Amino acid sequence: MNFGAQEIDLVGGMEKFVPLIEGFRKVYCPDTIFEPEITYVSRCDAKYEADRIDQYIASGYFKSIDVCGGENLQPFEAFVPLYREAEKYHLTKIMHVGETGTADDIIRAVEILGLNEIHHGINAIHSSTVLRFLADNNIQLNVCPSSNVMLGFAKDYGTHPIVILHENGIKVTINTDDLLIFDSSIENEYLMLYKSGALDAVQLNCIREQGLNGSRR
Repeated sequence: MNFGAQEIDLVGGMEKFVPLIEGFRKVYCPDTIFEPEITYVSRCDAKYEADRIDQYIASGYFKSIDVCGGENLQPFEAFVPLYREAEKYHLTKIMHVGETGTADDIIRAVEILGLNEIHHGINAIHSSTVLRFLADNNIQLNVCPSSNVMLGFAKDYGTHPIVILHENGIKVTINTDDLLIFDSSIENEYLMLYKSGALDAVQLNCIREQGLNGSRR
């Protein structure tokens, strides 16, 4: 799950946020491995947020960082201070990129920010160079098929870019994006890809095992 810094502030800071979330987790999913992600919107003042990020991540509660909410609203270089602070606490570095943006954006984001994973990244299929770069550098793409189809970034499940990504040796995971908006479970995502003929049971199980093994640094 991802949480914005402003959301944490609204409930009274980390002192109140962590007990609140942990209370929910213990009631609804006590046996789940929970790796919360701190998220910033792409229009934020990244230098300002970098100067105050310690209050959220110093405790080690968050395991990853992401920037989302629209691609190319600022140059990737603007977020360098934010990601450098995240590195100090060994957070997995992620960004929403390559869904509405280009394949080349993916390489630039990885190289400039030192990303470990990409949320979406489906436009990588338009460049053999980018596909090879992702595979060679073991960059994981966290893909959301129903979201992509419903928003028009993929034609349908049968021709979803995840097929090309997987066939090119790129580590991918299958996700729901926003569960309440797209009304799809993880199980349904796998089922839709299987029923459409996009991926067979062996391929889907390979992806499932990769997701369970994880890639957190």
